[in-house]
Amino acid sequence: MKKALRENGLSIAFLAIFLLALLGQSAAGWRAYNDEQSAHKSPTTSYGQYVTSSDFGGKVLENWQSEYLQFTLFILATVWLVQKGSSESKELGEEGGQSDEQQRVRRHAQNDSPIGARIDGWRQSVYGNSLVIVMTLLFLGSWFGQSFSNLAQYNNDQRQHEEPTVSWRGYVTEPDFWDKTLQNWQSEFLAVGSMAIFAVYLRQRGSPESKPVGAPHEETATSS
Repeated sequence: MKKALRENGLSIAFLAIFLLALLGQSAAGWRAYNDEQSAHKSPTTSYGQYVTSSDFGGKVLENWQSEYLQFTLFILATVWLVQKGSSESKELGEEGGQSDEQQRVRRHAQNDSPIGARIDGWRQSVYGNSLVIVMTLLFLGSWFGQSFSNLAQYNNDQRQHEEPTVSWRGYVTEPDFWDKTLQNWQSEFLAVGSMAIFAVYLRQRGSPESKPVGAPHEETATSS
């Protein structure tokens, strides 16, 4: 158990922080929702009802889909684009999918390489792009989930104001949907761009996301 915790400490720590933050968000959101309901002399809801509501689901999925979009685009962008001096970038001249030898696939695979690297054909192509494929599916799933959650909430507000409801297709063209969506996207793109350029000039000793403290600013793709 101790070995497993040590070897998986990063993922376990962030999973724990995620669950605590999600629990905190749900509790705070429930209180805020009921305060708003009381202010409008509307019925309040239980905690269980709130965490299964479109209000909570929409808020959670708005953030999830923007995070997965960020990682999907960053992974794809770093295949073809470089940033001189950044530890988040490949070296200049290494743009593209690289050779089989560099990627250690097919006849260049090692004995302990994943089976997806040792096979050929479409299965190797799928495995070679599996990270982006999974991230894209998670983004699309959370994006659709967000759109349906926000649609339910939007139509509830419409009914309360005796206004006409809209279909899903109609809602995803509404300013309300894109306001909630793009406010998350722009912050993610800013964070990624900032990290790429900050990593050129700033350091964090001991972190694989940073170059060594003494590395020259122009040195690219060095993290150890």
